[in-house]
Amino acid sequence: MVQDVLTGKVLMLGYMNAEAYEKTVDSGKVTFFSRSRHGLWTKGETSGHFLLLKGVKVDCDSDTILVQAEPVGPTCHEGTGTCWGEDNEEVYGFLHYLEALIRDRKQNPQEGSYTNHLFNKGLNKIAQKVGEEAVEIVIEAKDNNDDLFKGEAADLLFHFLVLLVEKDIPLNEVLEVLKSRHKRS
Repeated sequence: MVQDVLTGKVLMLGYMNAEAYEKTVDSGKVTFFSRSRHGLWTKGETSGHFLLLKGVKVDCDSDTILVQAEPVGPTCHEGTGTCWGEDNEEVYGFLHYLEALIRDRKQNPQEGSYTNHLFNKGLNKIAQKVGEEAVEIVIEAKDNNDDLFKGEAADLLFHFLVLLVEKDIPLNEVLEVLKSRHKRS
């Protein structure tokens, strides 16, 4: 099984014998044994959409390996991110759920909602609230109360997400900036 090392998405499933495994490790490009071609096949050798090896894990029974890779382009020959027709996008579980909930509150206001209270105050007040939460987390960072620090961190993240939604900037776009900076360093 091949998994995108960054997104965690399962990209494809392939058969790998000892020779394919050795070539994968030696070349840094994921290689399989093709049972239909009766020989080795490096993913991307025709399309240029290689899977660059980032890690290998063996399961608890030592009968299956998980190849972690960085895809160069779409993985599937049909042009999709995975061989199951899915996009290969990063999804950060609860953060994206919360972002979607905040966006829904903006589009479908609910009376009594704290989130709608923030949106009603406008961009300047939302930005001010993010600044207040940032100061509060700095203050808590200097103390030894981890519970208070985590509470302030959660407040900062929440208000930051509200600010992103107010500015109509998806969290993934901010994460892309972080990833591009990481690749340069």
